[in-house]
Amino acid sequence: MNSTTILEQVDLIREVFAYAARFKDRTFVFHLDTDRLEDELMALLVKDLVLLHQTGIRIVLVPAARNRIDEVLQQYHVSWKRHEGVRIADAESIPFIKMAAFDVTNRLMTLLAARDTNAVVGNWVRARGMGVIDGVDYAYAGMVERIQLDLLSATLEQRIIPIFPCIGWSSNGKPYNISSRELAYRIAVSLDASKLFFVTEGVRITADAFDLPESVEPEEGGRISRLSVSEAGEFLQRNSAGSAVDRPSGYYDEAGADQLELIRLAHNAALTNVDRVHIIDGRRQGSILAEVFSNLGVGTMVHANQYESIRPLQAGEVSEVYRLMQPLAERGILVARSEQDISRRYEDYVVHETDGRLHGCGALHEYAGGVGEIAAIAVDPAYEQLGIGRRIVLYLIEEARRRGLSAVLVLTTRTFDWFESIGFTRVGVEELPEEKRRRYDTGRNSVILKYRL
Repeated sequence: MNSTTILEQVDLIREVFAYAARFKDRTFVFHLDTDRLEDELMALLVKDLVLLHQTGIRIVLVPAARNRIDEVLQQYHVSWKRHEGVRIADAESIPFIKMAAFDVTNRLMTLLAARDTNAVVGNWVRARGMGVIDGVDYAYAGMVERIQLDLLSATLEQRIIPIFPCIGWSSNGKPYNISSRELAYRIAVSLDASKLFFVTEGVRITADAFDLPESVEPEEGGRISRLSVSEAGEFLQRNSAGSAVDRPSGYYDEAGADQLELIRLAHNAALTNVDRVHIIDGRRQGSILAEVFSNLGVGTMVHANQYESIRPLQAGEVSEVYRLMQPLAERGILVARSEQDISRRYEDYVVHETDGRLHGCGALHEYAGGVGEIAAIAVDPAYEQLGIGRRIVLYLIEEARRRGLSAVLVLTTRTFDWFESIGFTRVGVEELPEEKRRRYDTGRNSVILKYRL
């Protein structure tokens, strides 16, 4: 094992410990759409949930039972139908739906017990019927009315994992089949949860399937790794029925609707009081831990706006910025700067912060004549695919506009095409402010680009 690999592992360990301390006594709600997972994969998933529980995180589980309900209804030859994704449960089918829902929760209970972890299934959900909508009678299909928080909170205080079947009861004891996803959302909001997870059977939010907001940059491979609340709202507007794609009357795309429902619930939760909502593929081993203990994650995260911020550099962070810039300076991509150089002009710098860690930086130097220079754009290589560098540049352009500057310049040797994609155009040395022109390094022969404001 070489020294670089060891250092990378040390950084990962530091990150894991930082997250573990941060989330102790916080509440995570997990919706598990995994009732078709093979026993081995399900056991590994539960193992990871138990590890989180053992670190002091309060875990709430909401397993989906759609596939198991289908199997039970078919086994007992009970007819049923869906309307736009909602199962219409009638008096004949509801006993079998209840049986299947509790069968799924019992499977979870068994796996948790095998790892010496206490769990309990409770009837903490009050529900009411969906009624008749557009002439369709939904019978025993219901919706969440309220969560009995006193009982749920007492369970969590005792370090017991509560499990919620997708069944709710009215005040007079009538059972309703409710959406497990909607239930998980309501629980997360009611508990003021730090995180809500939708652990799916293969759902991936990718760029090729949707019309994306301009500010969203997918990773290489197409995964949409994160959306802010505002970006998620725009995403839903662009891709709702009749907007981004022309659809015939009465058309219902189950796969597309499934993904949009997840984004809708994630958006609503983050807009209310849940810090972050994660949509991940439960078939991928370790996906929960990778999503919790890594800034990069493996799924799609919808986050409240405070998650990701670009802000002014603080004097005590100069060494961190130097660390970000040094590898690029050594490769000749950036002009070499010492920590003293950065410290002298630290007020010109901004940083991109994620969970208290700096992953990118940039500077806006202002010259006489109303011209600025964007410089020192550096991003941690592990995070380059997230579009952080572009966001920093756009932020600095807006900052220059706010200050009333007429243009911003960039000097670069290798990334001129990237800046041109943002809207910069090449100009000659004569466009440089006098002070900058006197210091222009002809040996470096940097390309000069200009963005007119």
